[in-house]
Amino acid sequence: MPSPGRIAALLLAASALAAAPARTGGPAGPRAPALTYHADGSAAGSWSDLLSALGLQEVPLEEADILITGSGEPPPDLETRVRSGLLAVVEAGSPAARGFGFVPTEKRITVQSLRDERAPELRIVWEHEQEVPVYRLPDGARVFARDRWTGAPLAAGLRLGAGAVLWTAVSPGKGGYERFPYLLQALADLGLEAPFRSQRLWAFLDGAYRLRVDLDYFARRWRRAGISAVQAAAWHYFEGDEQRDAWLQRLIRACHRQGIQVYAWLELPHVSERFWQEHPEWREKTAAGQDAHLDWRKLMNLLNPDCARAVAAGIERLILNFDWDGVNLAELYFESLEGAADPARFTPMNADVRAEFQRLHGFDPAGLFQPGVKPAPAKLRLFLDYRADLAARLQEEWIARIERLRNKRPHLGLVLTQVDDRYDAGMRDLIGADSARALALLDKHDFVFLVEDPATVWSHGPERYPEIARRYRPLTSRHGRLAIDINVVERYQDVYPTKQQTGGEMLRQVHLASLAFPRVALYAEHSLLKPDLALLPAAAAAVERAVRHGRALTVTSRWGAGVRWRGPARVNGKLWPVIGEGVVCLPPGTHTVEPAAEEPPLRILRLNADLVSAEASGESVEIAYEASARAYAVLERRPARLALDGFEEPVKGLETEEGFVVSLPRGQHLAVFYAEDRGGSLLSE
Repeated sequence: MPSPGRIAALLLAASALAAAPARTGGPAGPRAPALTYHADGSAAGSWSDLLSALGLQEVPLEEADILITGSGEPPPDLETRVRSGLLAVVEAGSPAARGFGFVPTEKRITVQSLRDERAPELRIVWEHEQEVPVYRLPDGARVFARDRWTGAPLAAGLRLGAGAVLWTAVSPGKGGYERFPYLLQALADLGLEAPFRSQRLWAFLDGAYRLRVDLDYFARRWRRAGISAVQAAAWHYFEGDEQRDAWLQRLIRACHRQGIQVYAWLELPHVSERFWQEHPEWREKTAAGQDAHLDWRKLMNLLNPDCARAVAAGIERLILNFDWDGVNLAELYFESLEGAADPARFTPMNADVRAEFQRLHGFDPAGLFQPGVKPAPAKLRLFLDYRADLAARLQEEWIARIERLRNKRPHLGLVLTQVDDRYDAGMRDLIGADSARALALLDKHDFVFLVEDPATVWSHGPERYPEIARRYRPLTSRHGRLAIDINVVERYQDVYPTKQQTGGEMLRQVHLASLAFPRVALYAEHSLLKPDLALLPAAAAAVERAVRHGRALTVTSRWGAGVRWRGPARVNGKLWPVIGEGVVCLPPGTHTVEPAAEEPPLRILRLNADLVSAEASGESVEIAYEASARAYAVLERRPARLALDGFEEPVKGLETEEGFVVSLPRGQHLAVFYAEDRGGSLLSE
């Protein structure tokens, strides 16, 4: 059994670098996932952006698994290489396209809208119309996208031997997705298997959209989409209701069977519909004197001591009555996106706020919003700063309340979700959010800070996420506690080719966000389009470099990643136990994976935590991990014994069709699972 000193050393060794062997090749198995591509000529920029979203690496022509040909002459052996397994991408009437039978006719059409076979009802519109020839396709070609009005083919695929060809009538656009949202999905249909995957995504879930579904089916679907935690709308369960409570309990059990965490997603100062109806005396007020029912939220006055006590008691009941893994304290600030310019939506203006502000500054802030009178800038600034200060005070108060619940539920994680005010600096005055104040709380409270992508910048493209991260890093030294939320919804701006993110745009967003932040959340689970689900785990894998060496693969990843693999594996020369469902799970840093001749004594199929290190030896396997909330390890079978940080623990868990699910405590720990019970003590000497 490892000593306490060794446990500490393992927990500190999160990113040990591995020396790389010196040959080229691929992982074991005859049909290894594609890892590399080469793009010729004008196709290079857009296709590089698109393929990098799946972690594919650019290499010289002769080493490529995928070849994007330009308008010039193709390699003379192109068809032979395709039949041997190459994926070729050809455009328009280029020599390569003609060689495979994609030939333009004399007829021409004007295209601005298309229909894709994966989502026939999805409105796909190009920003600029384009004149395109009508093409004749080779026998056996499968059409992926057509002009919406004429039915003329615009994207198609052709399988040839062990490989395939993807053809598009025009280039995919500057970012690779502006004209054809689902080119990566088309490549997957033609045989592309993404080389990496991640299980680090979160998703927001409103049960109102899933009341009559098979929860076990959806939990499996979420897990396969790379989702490790759902943030479940908890206001529906603030007051007890037998039917709703039973649904929530089924949801939590279904998620835990898949090793998925479930957080109670709170939306204070919204409490619940019933709380709003029963307590009109505590309702928040707008600057126009109206009850603050804004959008879907019905806001309460949390500065009122009686209201705060009632809400705190209700939240304690809510958290203790269900087997939550954590709490998400979301959007605890004020309305609205128009700020002081719209008094009918501007909050808070309840009596307690007005009285406190008047004591501090000598005037009633309601006077700033007299009809027809422009507020004095200096006085308005006083109130806007007070408002941001009040939001920060409320956040710290409610963070502390939730943390006190850890006395009874020590495994609870905590997330503070707050809209960005660094990329869009105007948000502080509009809604009272102050990220610098909130992040300072990390010095004395244990939580994850989830940056919400504001609606005002939804049209700015995927490249905004690295810039958002750059602006937040100076605000805290605890970069591992930063996360980003992507709102996957219809945007009010003019955006192309789809109003809601999907396809290449969605996958590139997730990829760039995952490189910039250790955790990415998606709002919301029900708005994710079906064509995106299978490739989300690949897009979320933050792999920065991957190099083949014979049958080995060296991978550099910022936060850790899963590598597609067939058969047992060694990592950095050690037999590796964290491997399941064709994926080797790696810690952060640079690591080399190679085939192993033997299986570990016990496999950990999935781990819902940040892996620090792992090792298999004799009849046991061990993992060092870090988790901000209770974590889950899914083992291939029930272990005989378990030791945690050197001390024996009872083996408790869930028997499922996929394996045996063990819950692990929050924090930094070393867990050792024994495949067989050989007797003796597990205690450290």
